[in-house]
Amino acid sequence: MKTVSFTEFRANAASYLDDVERGQTVILLRHGKPIAEIHPVTAAAGRAPSWQRAGPRLVVKGTGLAAAILGERGREDVF
Repeated sequence: MKTVSFTEFRANAASYLDDVERGQTVILLRHGKPIAEIHPVTAAAGRAPSWQRAGPRLVVKGTGLAAAILGERGREDVF
């Protein structure tokens, strides 16, 4: 784990991000206080959010709505 000031990170961001790619964690400090933690992406973090993933399909037994409507239309008496 590396701790670096924000100014130092801005000046050498590419090298610190290379370290993150190699598995290290970098903590950014501003005025001596930690403000951010940069760490490698985990397998779970790489997944799409739940609202973007496909949900379960609902299956209802019986006649479909369209078939039921057409069946009713066929039974109507013509006046």
